[in-house]
Amino acid sequence: MTEPTSPIRFWFKFADRYRRPARVFGITERNAWATVDGRQLHVRFGPWSFSTQLANIAEASITGPYRFIRTAGPAHLGLSDRGLTFATNGDSGAYFVFHEAVRGIEPTGLLRHPNLTLTVADPPALLRAVSAKPQTAP
Repeated sequence: MTEPTSPIRFWFKFADRYRRPARVFGITERNAWATVDGRQLHVRFGPWSFSTQLANIAEASITGPYRFIRTAGPAHLGLSDRGLTFATNGDSGAYFVFHEAVRGIEPTGLLRHPNLTLTVADPPALLRAVSAKPQTAP
C-alpha cells in the first residue's frame, strides 16, 4: 500500500524583464507554480493549468537559455512540435517529454502537448521530485 506524498510546490522564477509581459496575461508570482504530489505534476500559470500523471513522464532534463521573444508573456505553443512552454525567465527550466501527449493550452483538449517546459526557480529540485517514488507503508 502506498501512502500519499505531501505536495511540494515549486514557484516560478520571474526575471524583471518578464514581469510586465506576464502581468498583461494575468500571470503573477502568486499564480505561477508547479506542484508534485507523488502521483501527479500539476501546473498553474495564470489562467492556464496543466496536469499529468508522473508515470506519463518519459524524460526530464534541464534546458535553456531561451529567447525572450519566444518565451515572454503568455503560455507558448511550439509550432514545430506542439510543445507547451510556461516561462518567466530566459535562464533555464525543467523540460519534460511525455509518453502520451497531454492537454493544456486550450480548454477543449483537442490540442495535446508532447512536451512541457517550466521555468521554476529550482529546476533540478523539480526534476528530483518528479522522479521520486511514492513512499510505501512498512
